[in-house]
Amino acid sequence: MATERPSTPLQQAVATHSGILPRSPLTPEQVKRIEINRLKAKAIRDQKEIEARKQNDPATLQRSSSNFAAGQKRAYSAISTSNIPASLRDGRGTEAGKPGGFRPLDEIQPARNFTKFVEYDFSKMTDTKGGFLTVEDDPHNKALHTPNADEKPAHMTLKEWERHQLLRSLREQKAGPFEPGLSVLKVEENKTCRECGSLEVDWKWEEIFGCAVCNACKEKIPEKYSLLTKTEAREDYLLTDPELKDDELLPHLERPNPHKSTWNNMMLYLRYQVEEYAFSKKWGSAEALDEEFTKRETEKKKRKEDKFKSKLHELKKRTRVEAYRRSRQAGSGGDFGDHIERGGKHTHVWGRTVENKDGIGVKSCVECGMNVEELEF
Repeated sequence: MATERPSTPLQQAVATHSGILPRSPLTPEQVKRIEINRLKAKAIRDQKEIEARKQNDPATLQRSSSNFAAGQKRAYSAISTSNIPASLRDGRGTEAGKPGGFRPLDEIQPARNFTKFVEYDFSKMTDTKGGFLTVEDDPHNKALHTPNADEKPAHMTLKEWERHQLLRSLREQKAGPFEPGLSVLKVEENKTCRECGSLEVDWKWEEIFGCAVCNACKEKIPEKYSLLTKTEAREDYLLTDPELKDDELLPHLERPNPHKSTWNNMMLYLRYQVEEYAFSKKWGSAEALDEEFTKRETEKKKRKEDKFKSKLHELKKRTRVEAYRRSRQAGSGGDFGDHIERGGKHTHVWGRTVENKDGIGVKSCVECGMNVEELEF
């Protein structure tokens, strides 16, 4: 008995609320035409698969591998990975001879923005219980593997480290074996002390200040070759910060700050260079510098006196206002300072001076409660 092919029942045209009817159902002729076209397309696809299998085209086989009917055996070329093109975006397209079989994650590369990272194997790392990595476990950290010049290396003994420190100090000071050599053939080119003509020149000063002088002359003439700090040069010779920071104008020697090691280094200047610039170039003479210094001190004193007078004026104003307010509260009659109740002269009994929020001393009368501000001279 022939069985009929099941078909979906046709939908009845039902009017919607808007009054628009749905699309009319397909006619038997249209259904027949659609079925014929489907069978033709399936036959064309099967034909292409057969031709591709004969030509061993892996790309076509990979795309159509899921279209085989159940129980149909695929050819070896359909599952081989030897001829897979590089443009094929398929996780199965890995190297055939790679150990461990097909591992798609091995071929996946990170994006360009995420390639700068360090991969750690936490199973082989030491747990420091402090949330940091040790030098052995973190070989990629440049800060841990940068040698510190102030710490003794592990491969050096104590004597070798002391010798290394001594050589470094002599190299910085250009002393001992690092002192510039003297030529016997060209005596006129040898630098000598500008005071005594000695060949024992302080090469550190010669390099920084451009001044060839020996250590004996530096101690003998301190009024010329002593060192001035930046504060002394600014206050005594009235020089500005831009002038003191200019190495070509006033060269300076840097030393660690003796007050605190974490503060900025001291900037030391040669006295005769500072005086030569201040007297000849900036102010013209020592007398002109003294006049400028006296002028600034006078202006500074005047500003201080004006500030004191303004504070004293404000104090007197507040005192008069307070006296007027108390007289208004006590009623008419009497002068300021009179005892209101008994009619006699009131004598204030001041208490201890207390500073208010502005830092000014204030004392109050024990009997009348009057407040008076005090200024210390």
